[in-house]
Amino acid sequence: MIKKLLYILYIGLMTPVVALSQINTDRVMTIGKNALYFEDYVLSIQYFNQVINAKPYLAEPFFYRGLAKLNLDDLQGAEADCTQSIDRNPFVANTYQIRGIARIRQENFDGAIADYRKALTIEPENEAFWHNLILCRIQKKDYPTARAELDTLISLSPKYTDAYLMRTEVSLKMKDTIQAMSDADKAIEMDRYNPDTWASRAVLFMQRSKYAEAESDFDEAARLSFKNSGIYINRALARYYQNNLRGAMADYDIALDIDRDNLIGHYNRGLLRAQVGDDNRAIEDFDFVLNVEPDNLMAAFNRGLLRSKTGDYKGAVEDYTLVLDEYPNFMPGYQCRAEAYRKMGDLKRADADEIVMLKAQIDAQTGNKNNTASNDKTRKKSDKNMNNYRKIVVADNDEEDSKYRTNYRGRVQDKNINILPQPMFALTYYERKDEVRRQVNFNDRIARMNEKHLFPQRLIITNSEMALSEDQVKQHFASIDRLSASIANNSENALNYYSRALDFYLVQDFDNAINDLNECIKNDSTFFPAYFSRALIHYKELEYRKREKSFEIVVADDKTAQVRSLDYAKIRDDLDKVIELAPDFVYAYYNRANILTIMKDYRGAIADYNKVLEIEPNLADAYFNRGLTHIFLGNNRLGIQDLSKAGELGIFSAYNIIKRFTAKEN
Repeated sequence: MIKKLLYILYIGLMTPVVALSQINTDRVMTIGKNALYFEDYVLSIQYFNQVINAKPYLAEPFFYRGLAKLNLDDLQGAEADCTQSIDRNPFVANTYQIRGIARIRQENFDGAIADYRKALTIEPENEAFWHNLILCRIQKKDYPTARAELDTLISLSPKYTDAYLMRTEVSLKMKDTIQAMSDADKAIEMDRYNPDTWASRAVLFMQRSKYAEAESDFDEAARLSFKNSGIYINRALARYYQNNLRGAMADYDIALDIDRDNLIGHYNRGLLRAQVGDDNRAIEDFDFVLNVEPDNLMAAFNRGLLRSKTGDYKGAVEDYTLVLDEYPNFMPGYQCRAEAYRKMGDLKRADADEIVMLKAQIDAQTGNKNNTASNDKTRKKSDKNMNNYRKIVVADNDEEDSKYRTNYRGRVQDKNINILPQPMFALTYYERKDEVRRQVNFNDRIARMNEKHLFPQRLIITNSEMALSEDQVKQHFASIDRLSASIANNSENALNYYSRALDFYLVQDFDNAINDLNECIKNDSTFFPAYFSRALIHYKELEYRKREKSFEIVVADDKTAQVRSLDYAKIRDDLDKVIELAPDFVYAYYNRANILTIMKDYRGAIADYNKVLEIEPNLADAYFNRGLTHIFLGNNRLGIQDLSKAGELGIFSAYNIIKRFTAKEN
């Protein structure tokens, strides 16, 4: 997508859709919009949910919730909320604007064009609407229409600099370099203090191989915007073309100070460091690239060369082998690996690699030649020709400056998280506080038990368990002693066994906890919390065993793997019993769905998640896990819908996953 695709008006400039009548909803909306303004998107969604629940006929909360979701990269959710807002009030242009952006980012350019055309019937001179409409035309490669609409926009807003910048791009696409340069010059004349005007003309100079002029314009752009890493990345390229390697490296240093995660910057700086003999620091750059992209074989091969130079022949062989496993006809790989083997004293393997090279030379003489490097000094990022491993990388044509972004407060989707399901629910006394999610898990049966004070403390249902403090641990050991004395006097009281089982569980003594739960069930086979807790503890025991290396080695044996499957079946059986005794206890269905997922019964898991949401339609964890299950089965659209709902209900990590899978689809 193109730079400045997200041309959004600030919240403060947006006209409210409708005035709310009640003071409480007014206040909640104000708090929600404040949170949105300060980029606390997840928190703002919670407030807009409250207004929507109280007054579902209002358009405004749907609009603002859609805007929050857009900022979280929940594109389907943003589009759906804007549609709800339009259904309630179709005369607000900004709603079409936001839905248009959501559609653009899903590459639904026809839908976005329809939205902007509708918005322009309401506000025909709105620069932002024209801007994004034209960008959609460019994306669809409809350059003549884009050019005509740019002419209209410039006639409406002759001082709108971005129109000239866009027309520069369109003119280049139409191979009208004279008009492109004229517009670039005009943009600078109009706004000399806008770094984009200088950067745009610099790119034009680069395309015409005028690298000194390009560097000069990038100098001015950098002076005006020293926090834009993309400018330094591009100026480094201009300097590289002029053989100014030190200057190029200095630019990569600045770019990586601004955006340390820029892979092109690390890769190219690694190449340049290698050229000037700074081998160890070049290895560090390639290490960084490979930590993020383990399958980047050009980085692996370059690191192999550097490891060999620094005496790490074993590491070099590992890198060369990684490349040759994927590209078995890449002869430089065999040559370098043979040299490394010889230096390690492994002559047998060195001879084997040299035989492969000899056969390749014979094939070349008979006319069978491998791919060779191109004559260009650079390669596109998407270029997978291993023979180009020494070349500086440039972004593909469809990549944009948004790749060089900064993480802002509230952009929770940019946090790196592991894609893991939401955990199992437990019956316990403690819960970890969550400032975003304030979900109260309730069941009438547990509530009645608490009212009767059947347990030493109030029993709660949570999947966000809290680690105990030292004082709490002491309290539970003391409780174990008291309950042990009570059990000695009356060994048939099921509740005493259950209470002591919870104490043992909280101090991580799972074996004694299981023993007490067995005794509890023996004394009262209808007490469903005992089955529920026993299932959870069995699950945690298995998860602990799975982490042990010895266990991982053992499960390679088919017989042991079958035992593990039977262990999970035992957990499922306990949860089946809970559902038989308490069919409204939604958390048993949820936990069973999680277990079925582990047992690879994905259809059964989805059926249980469906049951959970039938009983408790606002349980975010069920939406989250069902979404992951759908995605695992290849149903990405259903999965993203569920993850959107989970994010709406407070599980912010859902937005990170939506972003990842949306990027993969695009």
